[in-house]
Amino acid sequence: MKRILATFLVLSSTTFYLLAIAPYPVRGLCIAAPPPNQVEEFADFIEKELAPSGLNLLILRVDWGYEYQSHPELRGNNPLTKTDVKKLVEVCRENNIRLMPQINLLGHQSWHSTPGKLLEVYPEFDETPDIKLPEPGKYEWPNPDGLYCKSYCPLHPDVHDVVFALVDEIMQAFEADAFHAGLDEVFYIGHEQCPRCYGHDKAELFAGEVTKIRDHLAKSGAELWMWGDRLIDGKTTGIGLWEGSYNNTHRAIDMIPKDVVICDWHYERPDPTAFLFASKGFQVLTCPWRNAENAVEQEQMMRLFIESATRDMKPRYLGMLQTVWGSTRNFMDSYNGTANPERMDKSADSFKALSKVWNQ
Repeated sequence: MKRILATFLVLSSTTFYLLAIAPYPVRGLCIAAPPPNQVEEFADFIEKELAPSGLNLLILRVDWGYEYQSHPELRGNNPLTKTDVKKLVEVCRENNIRLMPQINLLGHQSWHSTPGKLLEVYPEFDETPDIKLPEPGKYEWPNPDGLYCKSYCPLHPDVHDVVFALVDEIMQAFEADAFHAGLDEVFYIGHEQCPRCYGHDKAELFAGEVTKIRDHLAKSGAELWMWGDRLIDGKTTGIGLWEGSYNNTHRAIDMIPKDVVICDWHYERPDPTAFLFASKGFQVLTCPWRNAENAVEQEQMMRLFIESATRDMKPRYLGMLQTVWGSTRNFMDSYNGTANPERMDKSADSFKALSKVWNQ
């Protein structure tokens, strides 16, 4: 009994020390929600690997992978149940990890040749109904239509009744106080094929959608989190059309509420745009992906921003959010060193490098 108590005190002291020395409050991971048959294993991974790393935020990309009751027609294949989610809620709560769900809103409503569940079931919500998805296996970029992912029309009178029902349901299941809406890589907005949106200022359309989502969440006291790429001028900065905007949505940065939390992702270079968002009044996190060297440099940059910031700016730098764009299975295997070498997820190495430095 004495040995158990001593071990507990040592671990408690160590955990306190790790969290106490971090110069920023958030140390996060954004990853796909596990399928039902991997929930137990992922919960164990959270407890044995993620929590000891100092992680205190976990964003799970759920999208259509939940057994929605409000709109069962929008369930994807093999969805998580409320019981599955409860297991993840409990393990996160026990380990002081904030758990947050994500559903991609506005953009990312298709992938290559496949429509997302929303446009599959409600094709009338499509911003670009005359742009057809290519045959399976035939998608290529670039293409004449500028098709990356489809968007829903933000001015369709019925779309928010549907998507907000899903948001409310997933927030309740996750017992969450914040929601990640995606909102990244929106190439189709204010399109000439849309009778409602065409002719509108694209920045105003984008800002209107962000504000509408934010206002809906605020009714229940919840925060909106989003990716920041559409708020960066990709042309003037030279950052490009993926990590920045080429269709003028960047001006929305001055139109959206300041309590929206920005997840500022940069994968090819450690661009210092967290300062842009903080200087505009937003709380911001820096988000690496699969380049461990960049992740470490981005983390050091976050420290420098905080160190050199004014009293007003300092609390806006929230910290780091590692992103993962492969499967939960492959991330866990890569992290544990058991993945097929040809399928190794480099974001696991990036997370290891990041979690090592955020505890220094």
